Amino acid sequence: MKIFLRKLLYLIIMLFIISLISFVAINLAPNSFFASGELNPNITEESIAQLKAIYGLDKPLYIQYFSWVMAILQLDFGISFASGELVKNEILQRIPVTLTINIISMFLIFVISLYLGIKAALNKNSFFDRFVSQLSLISFSMPSFYLALIAIMIFSIYLELLPIAGLHSVPDDGSLTYYLDYAWHLILPISIITFAGIGSLTLYVRSLVIEILKADYIFFAKARGLKKSQILRYYILPNLYPPVITLLGLSLPGIIGGSVILESIFSINGMGLLFFQSALSHDYPVIMGILIIGALLTLLGNMIADLILLKLNPNYDAK
Repeated sequence: MKIFLRKLLYLIIMLFIISLISFVAINLAPNSFFASGELNPNITEESIAQLKAIYGLDKPLYIQYFSWVMAILQLDFGISFASGELVKNEILQRIPVTLTINIISMFLIFVISLYLGIKAALNKNSFFDRFVSQLSLISFSMPSFYLALIAIMIFSIYLELLPIAGLHSVPDDGSLTYYLDYAWHLILPISIITFAGIGSLTLYVRSLVIEILKADYIFFAKARGLKKSQILRYYILPNLYPPVITLLGLSLPGIIGGSVILESIFSINGMGLLFFQSALSHDYPVIMGILIIGALLTLLGNMIADLILLKLNPNYDAK
């Protein structure tokens, strides 16, 4: 409980620091949402001033920041400049899709990387090991947006197996057909995120297993006549989980950040696409809301990873 409370306090402090840096950076950015209106001769300066007063942009920056922080504590992220809707409602509409994609992708990255890395290490210098190493290097070095464009050309345009964009091509009637169509549309983006994420983790798992196999307890386990499956279950996996879970926790920002590009490419109406559109239109309340939600999810993910590690190893230093 002490560790949990300490991690929770750390999360709150980090959120405050992230919100401050994000707020300052956005306000230092050139242009603003009202820049196009200021250049329009049909809009008077009084109208622009009135709009800024409505959104509180006529006040000093420190007052704007503390007013925004107090509003966030009440789960009020403000009103979107572009749509006039509550930012909270827009994010709540989009976040389920983004969470679905990222959670499934993380699970697949974890399972596939463990399987490929362990099998490659157990069969070191074999054809399978060389194949996994080359595949991991391709995954590690290829940008996800480039891979997405290639996948669209092959599977959507030439082979016509998977949809190019969107989330569904049938009406939302709650039937099994709708959910199957929904899953069919998610195959390509989830596959891209998974393939782009397995490279570094697979190589990491492989190197860890190779080092574990050199340990004395593995030698004595083999001398006792234990089967390979027993050695894997009782000796390799328990020593492998802590560093892999730690690396997954550290990979969360990259996975969540990568969904911004992929959701834009595949026209998926998620939080990433909303962030991209808001950045183009300088819709500051939406940008700040998504940044805070993304930071919260990332910090929560790392916090959960630390608590899992503590459960797996009571001697783990979660400070």
